Amino acid sequence: MKIFINNARENWVVDRFIHEWNIYNYKQKRNFFGRATIIWLISPWTWKKIPKKFLKKNKVVCTIHHIDEDKFDDKALSEFQKRDEYIDLYHVISEKTEKQVKKITKKQIKKIPFWVNDKLWFQIESKEFLYEKYDLDKNNFHIGSFQRDTEGSDLISPKLSKGPDQFLDIVKYYNENYKNLVVLLAGKRRQYLINNLEKEDIKYRYLEMVSFQELNELYNLLNLYIVSSRFEGGPQAIMECALSKTPIISTDVGIASEILSNSSIYNMDNFKEARPDPEAAYRSVQKYIMPKGFDQFNKMFEAINEN
Repeated sequence: MKIFINNARENWVVDRFIHEWNIYNYKQKRNFFGRATIIWLISPWTWKKIPKKFLKKNKVVCTIHHIDEDKFDDKALSEFQKRDEYIDLYHVISEKTEKQVKKITKKQIKKIPFWVNDKLWFQIESKEFLYEKYDLDKNNFHIGSFQRDTEGSDLISPKLSKGPDQFLDIVKYYNENYKNLVVLLAGKRRQYLINNLEKEDIKYRYLEMVSFQELNELYNLLNLYIVSSRFEGGPQAIMECALSKTPIISTDVGIASEILSNSSIYNMDNFKEARPDPEAAYRSVQKYIMPKGFDQFNKMFEAINEN
């Protein structure tokens, strides 16, 4: 069985997934040779790059990471339906996305959260050198957000699916209660939050592009990570926080309810009562750690290969 993974190669999280799949998935390596080919559209929008005859000839698995219902218009539905003709099985990350996809296709759907790499994400017990490395005061209350918050079309408008406006409201509340609050931002397209944090005179540090090692170190410096999204596939930050035992609260999106305790999930009416539970999250994430996290994927591909 040979699996051809099609991806846009745009420095997105799936690039890391493909690398980890190829390097660490030993079972896939042992069973690599065979006549059957399965096309895995891990980036679903790349399907047009593959010749139609190739899609018709082989089994096709398509990952739907999430559906942003605010943007899923008639054009998006039409695109989905055209691609749907070639799909044998859909892979989704969470129960919420599974429910969305069921509304628009009759094809088989398999729910499997992506694996997580404990070689990248882990708890650092002694943090003194980290405060020194990043020139941060250990007496500060550090809140983190490491995902895009601004639309790429104008680099001004908020990416509402990620909920940066909600993140800002929560941070404003914490700023009133923790006078030593500092927001740590990382990643590209953070203009919306940076502009508004400056307007609100809220202290922040922005580290644009950091390595995985540095990102793990930043997780370990946080007193709280906030997922404020309206729609999500993962997000992988939930898995990463769980493995590094970073205190996290999240809206009820993606895999949040499958990893976090109920006390850590909030809405904008009750976010003040949300409480992180790092130990519960750490226990929940164990079954997704590599290489065990590959098991359900290997079974999925073996099953479709046999049909």
